[in-house]
Amino acid sequence: MKDFFLLFFNVLLTVIGQILFKQGMNLVGRIDNVRNALPKLTQAFLNPYILSGIAIYGFTTLVWLVILSRVKLSIAYPMLSSGYVLSILFSWLLFKESIPRVRVIGALVICIGVYLVAQGD
Repeated sequence: MKDFFLLFFNVLLTVIGQILFKQGMNLVGRIDNVRNALPKLTQAFLNPYILSGIAIYGFTTLVWLVILSRVKLSIAYPMLSSGYVLSILFSWLLFKESIPRVRVIGALVICIGVYLVAQGD
């Protein structure tokens, strides 16, 4: 049970990292073409949200190494797909993104798949 908590913690931190990346890029603005890519990416890498997301990703990598020392890869890696479900939920809650019904159905299918993978051992 402790291993699954660790997996969920890793997934949650990864999603938080993505939320920070999205918030940072909302502030930086859209990258429309190659000409404005370098200045926008430079601005992004100086953005505190982006830097925080990168720091969280670094930490989740360390957590992932702990997980891999304890859990079979064939179980651990598919569990990361639960992050898709959380990202849909947080996108709707925090960024007010519309979530079409087909995406909700897809998220439910992912949840069923994660459950089945977890039952495999």
